[in-house]
Amino acid sequence: MATKATYRLKQKQRDAYLELILAFPLASISSDHHLDAAQQVMDRLLAKSQLDEGATLYLDALSDLVATYEDEHHVITPASDAEMLRHLLEAKGVSQADLHRETGIPKSTISEVLSGKKPFSRQVIRKLALYFKIDASMLAANL
Repeated sequence: MATKATYRLKQKQRDAYLELILAFPLASISSDHHLDAAQQVMDRLLAKSQLDEGATLYLDALSDLVATYEDEHHVITPASDAEMLRHLLEAKGVSQADLHRETGIPKSTISEVLSGKKPFSRQVIRKLALYFKIDASMLAANL
């Protein structure tokens, strides 16, 4: 039994949507080569200053297909505490000594975290989140 769609595109948007489908059909991404091609299509669409409703719907669907493939085949592991702290220090342009002075975190704790010998404690996470003005959950991934 066929179900009739309740959502319809206007003629111009439908034509744009179907043109995109014909150029690069919406199907589950099956390989890294297919992923690269899908990302190129997405990049071309995102480079346009404005998309009509049909192109927007197509881009949303293609983005979902890409995300599903990447989630399954290109898992991104959380950054270690050392990597996260190193990044935050570099991004803010501060030294370990500056961080110690401004947060009260012991120098030894900062050094041990950066060398990978010690994970963040809850107290350190609170101080870092306040100092770097970020959500504490960004630092608590490894707790």
